[in-house]
Amino acid sequence: VQLVESGGGLVQPGESLRLSCVASGFTFEDYTMFWLRQRPGKGLEWVSYVHRYGRDKVYADSVKGRFTIHRDNNNSTVDLQMTNLQPEDTAVYYCAKQRTSFTFSTRFSPAALGARGQGTQVVVSS
Repeated sequence: VQLVESGGGLVQPGESLRLSCVASGFTFEDYTMFWLRQRPGKGLEWVSYVHRYGRDKVYADSVKGRFTIHRDNNNSTVDLQMTNLQPEDTAVYYCAKQRTSFTFSTRFSPAALGARGQGTQVVVSS
């Protein structure tokens, strides 16, 4: 399993970024995919996840209305479009796969997480 994130960087408050994750080594379309983040000095938190067909998407309250998750099963990618970024969005962002295939829940559980990538740094600062 390999998950490679890209797209992070330094932006000012109110700006946008699009993160991408390219997956390989497993049957991508069989798995729910996640975006997670770890803010400085904090634990890992979930940001958003998407059903294997892309039809159902769940967002953490902290990003709802600002972030959009999208997957492309043809290219084995999952993106996170982030708008109106704020300093509290500063974090290392990771994509991760569901631990087991063909499962999805609208209620997040840490036990659902499988492998994740190395992360991409996002810094929001003026």
